[in-house]
Amino acid sequence: MKRTLLLIGTNIAIMVVLGIFVSIFGLNRFMSANGLNLPMLLMFAAVMGFGGAFISLAMSKTMAKWSTGAQIIAQPRNADEQWLFDTVAKLAQRAQIAMPEVAIYEGEPNAFATGPSKNNSLVAVSTGLLYSMTHREIEAVLAHEVAHVKNGDMVTLTLIQGVVNTFVFFFARIVGYLVDSFLKRDNEESSGPGIGYYITVVVCDIVFGILASVIVMYFSRQREFRADAGAAQLLGESAPMVDALRRLGGMEPNALPSNMASSGIADKAGWSAMFSSHPPMADRIAALQALR
Repeated sequence: MKRTLLLIGTNIAIMVVLGIFVSIFGLNRFMSANGLNLPMLLMFAAVMGFGGAFISLAMSKTMAKWSTGAQIIAQPRNADEQWLFDTVAKLAQRAQIAMPEVAIYEGEPNAFATGPSKNNSLVAVSTGLLYSMTHREIEAVLAHEVAHVKNGDMVTLTLIQGVVNTFVFFFARIVGYLVDSFLKRDNEESSGPGIGYYITVVVCDIVFGILASVIVMYFSRQREFRADAGAAQLLGESAPMVDALRRLGGMEPNALPSNMASSGIADKAGWSAMFSSHPPMADRIAALQALR
């Protein structure tokens, strides 16, 4: 509960900071008596859309630790932690990236990678994964996460999220303005946005946001295929990754917090494939076998 409240509070704080920023620079004054100032509205939408995405990226490691309770391995305390640390170091060297922070968190089988850049990242595995899979399978999972870092997937997904957020903010307010103008067409004395504008904007933000998530999740699924292939390249063969995916396919992956779902090695399937951050295990295995 405490972690959930921290995440909610952080997201609210981000929106407040962005709201203050657009107010100071007057970017929220895109509506006037002469109608919408579209260039200013686009700037407002871009600040809100990209600003939130990049602040979240900058805080991604901290938020991941908060939301999962991940404990950084600063000094390995046992043989398992030493092996985990050394394996990530070996894979990072092969991938030619800076050594990520390595962490363990309590939970069912899963793992994730996050961070603002290739040289400032975090790789974490759950105790459920660490103690239920072989070293060969765990190494494949770690290679998958290191491949995410090498591919710059966190930044790529942030850029995509920023673009779709911008369009959501932009078009929601255009539709809100048009609906409000229609409702006030016979009221010449009315000035400023009315209740129709605010209600329409809220509804459109939700509806357009859902549609935008379909786009983001599509790219998230594609990056999983690339990370699987990257793991095979780092290991010199695809068999370990295939074995790891088969093992994970027979387990019930722990659902990561919503802000971390797309970063995991696996995720529980949503009610629709369009809203899933990960492809089906069978498809991932088939893609790896095709590499042979």
